[in-house]
Amino acid sequence: MKTNIGVFFGGRSTEHEISVISASQAMHAINREKYDVTPIYITKDGKWYTGQELFEVKNYRHIPELLAKCEEVYMRPVYDDYNLYRKKKPLFGSDVLTKLDVVIPVLHGSNGEDGIFEGVLETVGIPYAGCNTLSSANGMDKITMKMILQANDVPVVDYVWFTDKQWYSQKDALIKKIEDKIGYPVIVKPANLGSSVGIGRADNREELIAKIEDAEKYSTRLIVEDLVENLQEINCSVLGDCDEYQMSVLEEPIKSGEILSYEDKYMGGTKGAKGMQASQKRIPAELPDSETAKIKFLAGETFRVLSCHGVSRVDVIVDAKTREIYVNEINTIPGSLSFYLWEATGISFDKLMDRLVSLALKRKREQKLKTVSYDQNIFSMGGGVKGGIKK
Repeated sequence: MKTNIGVFFGGRSTEHEISVISASQAMHAINREKYDVTPIYITKDGKWYTGQELFEVKNYRHIPELLAKCEEVYMRPVYDDYNLYRKKKPLFGSDVLTKLDVVIPVLHGSNGEDGIFEGVLETVGIPYAGCNTLSSANGMDKITMKMILQANDVPVVDYVWFTDKQWYSQKDALIKKIEDKIGYPVIVKPANLGSSVGIGRADNREELIAKIEDAEKYSTRLIVEDLVENLQEINCSVLGDCDEYQMSVLEEPIKSGEILSYEDKYMGGTKGAKGMQASQKRIPAELPDSETAKIKFLAGETFRVLSCHGVSRVDVIVDAKTREIYVNEINTIPGSLSFYLWEATGISFDKLMDRLVSLALKRKREQKLKTVSYDQNIFSMGGGVKGGIKK
């Protein structure tokens, strides 16, 4: 029997639509002679559906009509139960719709790329490709990511972070801290969103306040960073696990303004979104060999120290004046799974999907070698329990 790959996408995220596009690309790239593919679409209100109609992006123009042709499903939070269950149990027969063998999450942004969904998969115990709960959370949150990178000598720009509640209770002190530590211009970001949502430049105090108050609509944690002017943005994808990985060729995204916008990334200058490969870019990026080597090294180090897995994309910024290089962020489930970078590197999209399946199964085999519990019942040993409550 063929390995059945469950591809999860959509989700409760501001990047819901981009996830649908990325997943459609990935599902069409999977070799059907080797694998069966089960699409599982997570709606914006968190319900799971499956059905053949979910493979085509054009069908998502009218979601209610699409879902009427699909079946609502769920998985049980029981270890080693890889079944996909029908929500509406049939009058006769089993409520098991199919059994999944491996999962490839293609969920961008919050509630999918941040470790929440990965925790569900780890509870079930099913093999899956991509970062685990911890590395997903650390990679998604721009604050903890920068802390970890700094601790491992990976260069990042100066920053100040705080919560939304701190902003409203300590506004004056935080403004002073930002102005003293960084100075203008700065860039304001929600800590745990991608795709340039809620991000803005501030050149003075008035703009700083406005941009922070916009960003806090999207996240409880906020970060203000030193804005490198005349910057050059370079991206590098990394494939593998934290012990064995390889880097792709580099790309230079072409932005229409000072900041690479949501439209720059996903609309490609057209009315129809086609994923990250539609955006304008130079592949390979035109850089001196020494800078190319350094960026690839820093991308690999970022992947390694965050204990990443599967395919990620590391975005760096180069100061055009000083040629200093800083890691900006990592996307642990990158748009279009960065397949276009791997094609330029010599790995076709179907082979990339093969690698992700292999990585998922390899990690599962390695996890089975670890001890997670003792075959011993302390309650049957008799006597008192240390630290017990005395009456």
